[in-house]
Amino acid sequence: MTRGGTSGRRGIDLLLEVMAALRAPDGGCPWDFEQTFETIAPYTIEEAYEVAEAIRRGDRAALRDELGDLLLQVVFHAQMAREEGAFDFDSVARGIAEKMIRRHPHVFGSVPVAGAAAQTQAWEAHKAAEREAAATADGHRRPGALDGVALALPALLRAEKLQKRAARVGFDWPGIEPVFAQVLDEMAELQDAAGSEAAETTVPEELGDLLFACVNLARHLGVDAEAALRAANAKFAARFRHVEAALAAAGHRADETDLAELNRLWEEAKRAEKER
Repeated sequence: MTRGGTSGRRGIDLLLEVMAALRAPDGGCPWDFEQTFETIAPYTIEEAYEVAEAIRRGDRAALRDELGDLLLQVVFHAQMAREEGAFDFDSVARGIAEKMIRRHPHVFGSVPVAGAAAQTQAWEAHKAAEREAAATADGHRRPGALDGVALALPALLRAEKLQKRAARVGFDWPGIEPVFAQVLDEMAELQDAAGSEAAETTVPEELGDLLFACVNLARHLGVDAEAALRAANAKFAARFRHVEAALAAAGHRADETDLAELNRLWEEAKRAEKER
């Protein structure tokens, strides 16, 4: 590919050519050529979060750029797979297109669907049927309800997905009150563990149980636990920056200020939030 020859060509074709050139053993980029699926995977995850952040900010220009960065990750993985003869970008695109057609018979066929909720149920049913068909074809055991929930997911998100899968086969609390009780029970167990002689080993386990119960509570309340924690992180950061700014205006630093004054400024930050 020669420089300057980009006009009049589809963006995806150009991107595929760029990636192939970067990965070329002769004349390509040494860094790109040395990468593997394992070394690129963290960048793929990071770019997905960058997309989510641009959406959260409502920044469409940033979203366009971040979607491009995420698409580059797909193209990068597909190029490496093509080099080893596993698959290529076209097979990735064709595969997902065919999957969407299979999972939307109400659009591409004649099966009616009552609404978004019914479509969600049908989607999961299609996924389960596909997993079972794949396992049968490979001679493996019949897939379980939790199969396919990726280990690499963020812990809060994976907890929610595990709980939703279990709920689909009837393993779930019948209402919200037992879930609140479960959170309180897990908190009490964590407190007991913290005061025990085996705290070093029991506290992490009990804390994990409490976090899992909190995700379950969020699910029953219809709240995205991952998004809720992200919002809490942002709120904490904004309040703490307010504290630091107030201290800086007075010629002080946080690490030179007593806790009582820090707490006073923290409450001031909370009041300022409510007044905005």
